[in-house]
Amino acid sequence: MELRDFVAKLMQSSDLESVASEIDVLQSIYGDHAIHLHRPSPGSPRSGAIRYEVSLNLPSHDDISIRILVSIPPTYPTSSPPQLQLLSRYIGAFGVDSSLFGSILRTFISVSGVEWTPDSVCVFDGLQNVLERCEAWYEDKINRETAGELLRGDAHTRNHVLVELDEPLASSSVTDESKDRVPLDTALPEDIKIVEAEPIVDRKSIFIGRACRISDPSQVPLVLNNLMSERQISRAAHPIINAWRCQVGSVLHQDNDDDGETAAGSRLAHLLSILEINNVLVVVTRWFGGIHLGPDRFKHINHAARNALELGGFLEQTDEPRGGGRNAGKGRKR
Repeated sequence: MELRDFVAKLMQSSDLESVASEIDVLQSIYGDHAIHLHRPSPGSPRSGAIRYEVSLNLPSHDDISIRILVSIPPTYPTSSPPQLQLLSRYIGAFGVDSSLFGSILRTFISVSGVEWTPDSVCVFDGLQNVLERCEAWYEDKINRETAGELLRGDAHTRNHVLVELDEPLASSSVTDESKDRVPLDTALPEDIKIVEAEPIVDRKSIFIGRACRISDPSQVPLVLNNLMSERQISRAAHPIINAWRCQVGSVLHQDNDDDGETAAGSRLAHLLSILEINNVLVVVTRWFGGIHLGPDRFKHINHAARNALELGGFLEQTDEPRGGGRNAGKGRKR
């Protein structure tokens, strides 16, 4: 369905007329091509929310754009605020970090965000706030990179002079330069414990499920970065297929990522939905064994996730059979 037809359909409902009018206003401000209907992955659970994407350029950097997902709950604007989520994984050449990701999720529930008043539309204010924060974040990254280049250049000049005077000191050049580099933040927060289920093996493909309890959406990128810092995981065909749900106050945040395995993330999201589990992140890693498994791969992904959830105590023990063979339900904690 095209956006124009969708808006026309919303106009037919008196309860959704304000939402439709707001989309029209956003189009007039940002342009006809800036707003698109969000198309969820096949099999994604229906939340009842209206979801659309907005593509915007940073005000002072026309060549840098960001994508924002706008989720409108059924009770907006009467008694609930909208939710904004940054879809862009990169802004320019810089990977989006957990701090920026989390702050945008909390746009309407944080004291440093946008104040929401019942019965008032506020998506435009939220989008402008996100633009300002993304631009400030991007410029800070540029400034840090420029400063780092100056420091490295200065260190290189000093070391070059030292090398000419005394050749054995050449090894110190590598040491000094490495000190200037800022390592990626892959540390796992102290309050987060990841449980890891036993592998499921089928025709040389390996599936491992992991799960952990989360209290804020901003913790999700930290956990995923930590997992990707492990070489064995990062070299898998699909390292971090994941889904998560997190209740913050009265707002339920949720998302998923296929990580290249089409519809796998949405299936995990559906699993969490039907199990009604909140404040959890579940991740499945798949190593491809060279033999295509067809639909069986989704069965193993779901079983690996369920095994991790059970191991972590997110499920009540039941007598129903568990998939994944004789090792299901076993594993280790990290």
